[in-house]
Amino acid sequence: IHFAMQDRFEWAVICIVLAGIFDGLDGRMARLLGGTSKFGAELDSLSDFAAFGVAPAVLVYYWSLRYAGGIGWAICLLYATCCALRLARFNTAIGDPNLPPYAYRYFQGVPAPSGAGLAMLPMMIEFEMGFDVLQSRFFMAPWIVAVALLMISRIPTFSLKSIKIPRPYVLPVFIGLAVLTATFASYPWIVLSIIGILYVLSIPVSVRNYRFL
Repeated sequence: IHFAMQDRFEWAVICIVLAGIFDGLDGRMARLLGGTSKFGAELDSLSDFAAFGVAPAVLVYYWSLRYAGGIGWAICLLYATCCALRLARFNTAIGDPNLPPYAYRYFQGVPAPSGAGLAMLPMMIEFEMGFDVLQSRFFMAPWIVAVALLMISRIPTFSLKSIKIPRPYVLPVFIGLAVLTATFASYPWIVLSIIGILYVLSIPVSVRNYRFL
């Protein structure tokens, strides 16, 4: 938020990306250290709302939607509100005994970190490609509304937390991640943009697979 208010948008995006990486690690670290608790679970959701709801909304507002006046502010508020509703629904669904076994491999709607990534996707493409049209309020306004609705939708999306890597593939996956990290260090916006586009393309696949199951 501090960087966004200074129009240092690339640093703001990097901060939210780092928040996403740490969000994928904090639960695992708590379990490894035996430090899990209900308090930690609630604090995790509060942190997620700040990092993936409030911060992206402020960032998008200063990058594009401040030029849309009150409508732009209302759209950013809609995004943050949908993120809060999405996190609340996720918390209440934890441990639901009525869900079928295969449902635990999917999220209902786009999770908060992915929603933040989608909200920032036009920014990351613009950083690399310089497509000024992506910064236009006429593009960003419907884009942010669509992302907000995806977060509170019932559309099934893949959950990476349920993926288990077979032992023979551990080394190749580790090498692949090392190459991805090295590429990210050199071309961060290209890598992040490709990941974002692939995630969007995966949504129809997840819907089809879920319906098949």
